[in-house]
Amino acid sequence: MNLQSYLAMDATEMAELVQSKQVTPAELLECSFEQLDKLNPSLNAVVHNRKERATVEAKKHRYTMGAFSGVPSLLKNLSHSMEGEPVDSGSRLLKSSVAGHDSNFVKKLRDAGLLFIGHTNAPEFGLKNITEPEVHGATRNPWNMEYSPGGSSGGAAAAVASGIVPVAGASDGGGSIRIPASFTGLFGLKPTRGRTPVGPGVGRQWQGAAIDFVLSRSVRDSAAMLDILQVVQPEAAFQTPLFSGSYKENRKREFAKPLRIAYTMKSPVGTPVSDDARQAVWKTVKWLESEGHIVEERDNDVDGIQLMKDYYLMNSGEIAALVKKLENSIGKPLTADDVEIETWLLNVAGKSVSAAEFSASLASWDVAAAKMATFHEIYDFYMTPATAYTAPKVGELTQSVNEQEKLCARIVESDKSEQQELIYEMFLPSLTYTPFTQLANLTGQPAMSVPVHVSEEGLPLGVQVMAGKGREDQLLQLAHQLEQSDIWIGVKGNPILQYKIEQNY
Repeated sequence: MNLQSYLAMDATEMAELVQSKQVTPAELLECSFEQLDKLNPSLNAVVHNRKERATVEAKKHRYTMGAFSGVPSLLKNLSHSMEGEPVDSGSRLLKSSVAGHDSNFVKKLRDAGLLFIGHTNAPEFGLKNITEPEVHGATRNPWNMEYSPGGSSGGAAAAVASGIVPVAGASDGGGSIRIPASFTGLFGLKPTRGRTPVGPGVGRQWQGAAIDFVLSRSVRDSAAMLDILQVVQPEAAFQTPLFSGSYKENRKREFAKPLRIAYTMKSPVGTPVSDDARQAVWKTVKWLESEGHIVEERDNDVDGIQLMKDYYLMNSGEIAALVKKLENSIGKPLTADDVEIETWLLNVAGKSVSAAEFSASLASWDVAAAKMATFHEIYDFYMTPATAYTAPKVGELTQSVNEQEKLCARIVESDKSEQQELIYEMFLPSLTYTPFTQLANLTGQPAMSVPVHVSEEGLPLGVQVMAGKGREDQLLQLAHQLEQSDIWIGVKGNPILQYKIEQNY
């Protein structure tokens, strides 16, 4: 096994070679670490490296037994706890934290045979759509190192897009799989709420907005991962019926009849949308029509601005509760100097939110979910840009020290209504880049970003497709067909990875 071959394969092909004894897990691991050692000093995608332990684990026979036998992978430095390994959630407060157990998500992946080589970079507590935590520094985009890979699963995206691993653990609470997928030319699926494991000790994540899954380069890898990860947990707050077939096999089926698809290029919060985002949607519309599907421009009748305000109110309550838990753990009150600006402002605002207001904000999610359920009685899919722009430059969306000081002063002087407006104002520059993804998190629907466009500047941008709850099977069918088309960029559109494959780098 050489690096050229390794970079050209997805996780499914690697596992097949291990199972047929044409390659060993140790050989795959060697290639993964060769790529990691070359690129991570520049990318800063991986923040916790477990090379010694992974090397020992690669020799164990159980890594030849699962569906992803001995395939190198990475976990996200947020909710993907692994016994005995650091997981600090991108926070300097937790930089010495070591997990006492595997999360249920990690256990499922371990049972499938994945060989974990470390944890990927993520913003503090997953609160941003870029990956620039103060404790670990910024992760950079393999397509162009001056740009961000997005967030919060930015480290995972950079690692997969650069070929360090073929698939990596990720999570999505407002677009954190689909946003970095769009910015790095990957396939990113957010499953239906309740589809994948939570806990132990946790029945919901961000009141059901967040879910764990993966980022991949191939549709079949994500489909096979969903086969492994789908679960019904009696202790979980949210459940969805198991898919009776195989996502991996079902993705190859043709649709029984032409699809009816709605699309929009308008930002749900009234912010601008780039020509690149419009081009990405338009070329996908044309392809769908050429395949015989019915495609119509249509809004979804959801108040996007109010929904985002309710989303931020939930974030406020969740972070205030988290800060209180941290204070109890360390035995002293936290200050603005202990956490990053987004965490602090959300914490302050969250302390002013009443139980009635928090409950009402969650009820608005259900109203949106009902509207989308009715919408999907007419339309199989709802299509938008995955992101309104290609990736921002590193540092572009991080406030200066002076800006942070002003925000801290303003939040203290404001009443609770003004505090929520300040939260919206703080996130607006980031939201302008990524206004489309949050809807699926709050309604619980599955959604995906498919890589179909590269800008004149050489940066990728994806198209988002949403389906009704529980219809990941349909999304994966469409993704598979797009993957065979001329508009899918994939590895062939990634100049960095393609060059390395061709040059035996």
